[in-house]
Amino acid sequence: MTVELTRPVSRRMLGTETLLVLGLSLGQSAVYATVSIIAKLTAEGGLSRQTAALNTSASARPYLDLTYQLLGIVFALLPVLLAVHLLARDPGDPARTLGVDFRRPGPDLAQGAGLAALIGLPGLALFWAAAQLGINATLVPAALPDLWWAVPVLILAAFQNSILEEVIVVGYLMTRLRQLQWRVGAIIATSALLRASYHLYQGFGAFIGNAVMGVVFSYFYLRTRRVMPLIVAHALLDIVAFVGYTLVPDSWLTWL
Repeated sequence: MTVELTRPVSRRMLGTETLLVLGLSLGQSAVYATVSIIAKLTAEGGLSRQTAALNTSASARPYLDLTYQLLGIVFALLPVLLAVHLLARDPGDPARTLGVDFRRPGPDLAQGAGLAALIGLPGLALFWAAAQLGINATLVPAALPDLWWAVPVLILAAFQNSILEEVIVVGYLMTRLRQLQWRVGAIIATSALLRASYHLYQGFGAFIGNAVMGVVFSYFYLRTRRVMPLIVAHALLDIVAFVGYTLVPDSWLTWL
């Protein structure tokens, strides 16, 4: 007797799988960000008097803090491995499906740098405007102690953010939504709104800015089928934000 070990994957199974992957990663972050913005809005002084701190210290003991930072980076990438593992059930190499291979290093770097400039410069203007309007919390991109490992950890955190977000929210999510036969406009909107929602803890300016970034990145992926330039662009933006915050004088940062 032959035992059937595989069966076709139904649309319902794909939908459930997608919700589970998001629930273990950035969908979960979106829920927490929503609760966070409600807490900030209802706190004394309103949103503009609240602080949104990234890359915070986890321990007063330096090497224990470093250990926590590295563990956080490693475990945050597990949903990426899960998503790639699940995509491996589909025909073809999942790395090529997502465009996260190293076949085109030159074009990927060039396109990533161009996207970073396209998003980053208007993004600074938007953050300034949001601060003036009081629709953002005060942003602290890096709050690690002044130790030798702080900058390397911030760079690793930038790559962790970029890999997690671009593989899950663009590559994996858009692939699955196309398989579920969603319309292109709905796919782009869903990816962009998810990206915006898990940044909502920073305020409404961050929500708008990341929604626009999500539309640009989603459209780019649909045209090129490559996530790697998006990872490069996102990593560059975060490295400038995280490391730059630690290096420039405090007087330059009052607009945040």
